[in-house]
Amino acid sequence: MAKKSKNGSGFEPVAANPDFPKMEQELMIHWYEAGIFKKYLAKNSKSKKLFRFLDGPITANNPMGVHHGWGRTYKDVWQRYKNMQGFKQRFQNGFDAQGLWVEVNVEKELGLKSKQDIENLVKGNTFASIAKFVELCKERVRKFSAIQTDQSKRLGYFMDWDNSYNTMSDENNYMIWHFLKVANERGLIYEGVDSVPWCPRCATAISNHEILTEGYKELTHTAVTVKYPIVGRNNEYLLVWTTTPWTLPANVAIAVNPKLIYSRVKVGNDIYYLARSRIIPVLGLPAQAGPNIEVLEELAGERLVNVTYQSPFDNLPAVQKVKLENPRSFHRVVGGEELVTEEEGTGLVHIAPGAGHEDFVLAKREKLPMILAIDEGAIFLPGFGEFSGKAAGNPRPIIAALNENGFLLKEEQYTHRYPVCWRCETELVFRAVPEWYIAMDPIRNKMTEITKSINWLPEFCRERELDWIRNMDDWMISKKRYWGLALPIWKCQACGYFTVIGGLGELKEKAVEGWKEFTGHSPHKPYIDQVKIACEKCHEIVSRIPDVGNPWLDAGIVPFSTLPKEWFPADFITESFPGQFKGWFYSMLAMSTVLAGTAPFQNVLGHGTVLAEDGRPMHKSWGNAIEFNEGADKIGVDVMRWMYVKQDPAKNLLFGYKIADETRRSFHLPLWNVYNFFVTYATFDAWKPSLMSNAKWPMSNNILDKWILARLKEVVKINTEGLEKYEVATGAIAIENFVQDLSNWYIRRSRDRVGPSSTNINDKENFYQTTYFVLVTLCRLLAPLLPFMSEAIFTKLTSRESVHLEDWPEVAELESREQIILDEMKQVREAVEAGHAARKANQIRVRQPLSRATVAAPTKSPSASFLELLAEELNVKEVVWKKKRVDKITVSLNTKISPQLLAEGQARELVRLIQEERKRLSLGLTDKIVVTMPGLPKDIKLINWIKAKTMAVDLQPGSEFKVTKIA
Repeated sequence: MAKKSKNGSGFEPVAANPDFPKMEQELMIHWYEAGIFKKYLAKNSKSKKLFRFLDGPITANNPMGVHHGWGRTYKDVWQRYKNMQGFKQRFQNGFDAQGLWVEVNVEKELGLKSKQDIENLVKGNTFASIAKFVELCKERVRKFSAIQTDQSKRLGYFMDWDNSYNTMSDENNYMIWHFLKVANERGLIYEGVDSVPWCPRCATAISNHEILTEGYKELTHTAVTVKYPIVGRNNEYLLVWTTTPWTLPANVAIAVNPKLIYSRVKVGNDIYYLARSRIIPVLGLPAQAGPNIEVLEELAGERLVNVTYQSPFDNLPAVQKVKLENPRSFHRVVGGEELVTEEEGTGLVHIAPGAGHEDFVLAKREKLPMILAIDEGAIFLPGFGEFSGKAAGNPRPIIAALNENGFLLKEEQYTHRYPVCWRCETELVFRAVPEWYIAMDPIRNKMTEITKSINWLPEFCRERELDWIRNMDDWMISKKRYWGLALPIWKCQACGYFTVIGGLGELKEKAVEGWKEFTGHSPHKPYIDQVKIACEKCHEIVSRIPDVGNPWLDAGIVPFSTLPKEWFPADFITESFPGQFKGWFYSMLAMSTVLAGTAPFQNVLGHGTVLAEDGRPMHKSWGNAIEFNEGADKIGVDVMRWMYVKQDPAKNLLFGYKIADETRRSFHLPLWNVYNFFVTYATFDAWKPSLMSNAKWPMSNNILDKWILARLKEVVKINTEGLEKYEVATGAIAIENFVQDLSNWYIRRSRDRVGPSSTNINDKENFYQTTYFVLVTLCRLLAPLLPFMSEAIFTKLTSRESVHLEDWPEVAELESREQIILDEMKQVREAVEAGHAARKANQIRVRQPLSRATVAAPTKSPSASFLELLAEELNVKEVVWKKKRVDKITVSLNTKISPQLLAEGQARELVRLIQEERKRLSLGLTDKIVVTMPGLPKDIKLINWIKAKTMAVDLQPGSEFKVTKIA
């Protein structure tokens, strides 16, 4: 890639104003066309050292956003680092392909509204409709897998793209079958009825894995307070509050907290029962409720247990049927300490086991009946009178009925966090349905033990995962959808016995029908459902259950479906942690516990969420989301990657164009300017690197060279130690501070050592050797973090093939003399800061020389070379260093300016003006000039000094200042 210039140094000229995104595009094309990428993958193919990285599959459903770049940058960082260290790797990328998220987008593209629309995609042919829909899902996955591959390449991410795994593959699906068979052999698989979160649009249950923090929204609903008449008591009512009025027809009980104090309150002619602490929130102050409000009695909640009551909807046929079948347990008060609090409502909770998970659990304990009110689209079922056929989401018909029959005390608007479908954002309902589960209690302790054995980063991640494991209900693994893992469960409708098939060979062996029709197809609906087996118990012909699997099964199995035996367990994984404790991390732990009894990974790095610059989540509807390609084209991916690697992974990252521009100006441009300065002056001086310049640490007597090399050695160690601990931010910040030192101190203090005014040949050589070695080594350090800029600088300086085929810099301990140099330079720079502050306080510009600076410091004086450097920086003729009992370094200046000092200051100011004019005229370093000006300096030494500094052939008197290039 590097081009040789025709100048004496052989370095290619450097663009002063680089177009980083364009440079990245060119380098990316070069990597693949010139075979650099393939050489990178094969670099350590014969190594006996293995680095076992496992890629968490990215969902192949849409183009990447900038938020995807954070985790994918982390993945690339450690693989590049380990590749430079000589470790053999697999470089396998993964795509997550199956599940509801793909289905929802295909439905949107087709304009479908329901499952019925899917099954009528080919009019009148359900089989063909499902086949077409599944194929469209596969096509979407293939499309976005290709798009995301291109975007990942644009990120500079090197992976074996031709061998990416895909969770819709046969290998992945059949490995899940194997897992489920093993789980069943251990007695973990069962079918159970539960009241589960249900999406009426998608017509499927949503598991606890999928109701994450981001699966809730702040929503406002109409809440009602309802009067339930107590049986056998005139005008006495239990007050119940709910935010879901549609569940009231399914009420079977009311729960109280036996330990709470309740009040019997008279308001007008009615008597209400509610928690004592809720009287004012529910009924208001006496003046609001009327003059007749009166607390008649206070009683413990346990006294209300077994009280029976009437429901506003007892006349509905579906309710009457359940009431007749369960006369003793229907419409009674039960104890529910775990459900009932004083934080909201009335202290009495309406229980509808068919419409709430906690209600369902309580009902099982209390042996309560259940009323099923809605279908899979959240439409009221037959048997509910005027409500049948109406959408449960509209509360007005229910409220109207309550009001008309005198059961409504009040209604109000209530804002709260409410679960929504994590893919289509439809409000969820709870609905009792049969689903398939993996029992977690038998493996919970082992999972806990395995989790504790893993290195979790940040450290709090371990406790979050353990907390989820402790509290996780049984894992619901079924979905009543179309695109996804075909659960390998064949259940006999005659006797209820079910068989879990463990793989393709076993299915072929047990198939009694449909094998020919299935052959040649992937194990997906509808073709898999043509295969029938014989019931192992009663020998009836058995079909597969119609459900597909929870998508976390797809991702959780990848350690077993993708990693060869010698590559298990993974050394390292990394993903965004907000959702993965309940998702990928959890599913891998559960499945590995069952299949291997060991940890599937040894180290895990979690990271936060990418937010917009204003701190809000990124949403297209808010206009603050940034698509990856847009960000790459406007910002450049090296700038994006630097934002990611500098970030504390425990915290959320604010991302936007303003922050990106600040990042570019504070790091990328200073580094590029150092590179530009080096090439410009090396070209002017015709300096060429020796054969040893890339490998051997330079030797120099110049204190600046010694210092920057010690700083480099320090930074190499910090980065290596950090990356070994899967921590990158500390090293990145150390590099950024180093580049600031390199630019603002080393290069600035070394400018006079090179170029036209430099006469010390040995010192010039030392500068070039040192700066060249620093830049080349820094590029190797930066290669895993900034793959493009490090490549551009490295290849153009060294003419070597690629920095990504190089080895990692060796770590060396600082020698005592090097530590002394670092300490003394720190003192000098503190003195510089204090000295400049003193100049500012005395309103004396830095270009004006002074006779003396006196330093008062708590440490002894640094060596003479440091004092000389300090004098040059402060522009004083002499530095006096005094060790004193002071808290910090202070500097006092002799502010008396002699005529000679004044003339020297004027000469320095003139040099500044000439150099600015040279820059304005776009003159090169070798272009000679004549300067015309009024008031020429009288001192011939100053005149000669000005000429040397500015490449001026002559200074001539004139009426105005003018710089003229000599042709």
